[in-house]
Amino acid sequence: MPRARVTSKHSALAAISAALVTASRIFVPVLGTVALIGIAAFPAAARAESWPERPIRIVVPAGPGSSLDALARTLGQRLKARLGQPIIVENKPAAGGTVATAEVAKAAADGYTMLLGYNGPLAFAPLLSKLPYDVERDLAPVVAVSSQPNVLAVNSGLPVLSVAELVSWAKANPRTATYASVGNGSASHLDMELFKALAGLELLHVPFNGSPPAVLATVQGETQMLFAVMQPLKAQIDAGRLRALAVTSARRFALAPDLPTIAESGYPGFEALAWNGILVPAATPATIVARLNSEINAVLKEAGVIDKLHADGFELVGGTPADFRDLIRHEVTTWTPVIRKLGLRSD
Repeated sequence: MPRARVTSKHSALAAISAALVTASRIFVPVLGTVALIGIAAFPAAARAESWPERPIRIVVPAGPGSSLDALARTLGQRLKARLGQPIIVENKPAAGGTVATAEVAKAAADGYTMLLGYNGPLAFAPLLSKLPYDVERDLAPVVAVSSQPNVLAVNSGLPVLSVAELVSWAKANPRTATYASVGNGSASHLDMELFKALAGLELLHVPFNGSPPAVLATVQGETQMLFAVMQPLKAQIDAGRLRALAVTSARRFALAPDLPTIAESGYPGFEALAWNGILVPAATPATIVARLNSEINAVLKEAGVIDKLHADGFELVGGTPADFRDLIRHEVTTWTPVIRKLGLRSD
């Protein structure tokens, strides 16, 4: 019996020894692999710590002279002073903002490419067609920058002074009533489609790449009306070439308090906002995202920036990356049933 116990004990020790040898054969290469991973990751971490070392791009999914372009250039000017590197604004106003969004989604995740996105390509377009990017998977929100209502504006030659009068005119001219939008799948487009459905209107949609050509078409009478943010409309309204009738927010717009809302003009519950913010490719180092968030929030609190952007019709937002992600998700949740009910698809 004692011999048997000794034999059993030695057998057990042998088994443990063999297991340890086997484990060492596995563990040592694993340690080597981990070490190599650490070495490979070190330059990326070092680059993130020294960022930025060269110019940074802000890709804008709208043309020069648009509200997004004006916003990007204001942000870029102040970020240049804070980051010590040039900020280059690149305008890419194609396919309702989806071309610019796709480019940033596929760009190198090194902090040198940003997107000034808005709800069209971020929340609406994915509900309207298949896209070459996934917002949740391919993009990292940095910060929401602004949020403002769209303004319903008409050509000043139109014999209407209110939303009710516009509805009456449009119903009397179903074959000639047209509206411009800043692009398929934009808030400008979807706001009018929702308004059409609620008011029972037949309007022909004429999409443009951005607000400048859409506004110009309405000024020239090629189209009769549009929804757009205040910035590209203000000069034309002040000059008497366009007439503002209402805003799409639930409450009156603080920067244009004399304008009624669509809701109080006979369509209770109507609410829609145009918003925008900065995003980067999804794998951008967290330290860079945090730095950008901090710097942009600081810019949005500068008195000169607040005055300028308020004059352009922007209400500033700010906040955390999580706040911006929640905003995008909320917009998708809100508009999914609306888009399905209206049966909308991108042209």
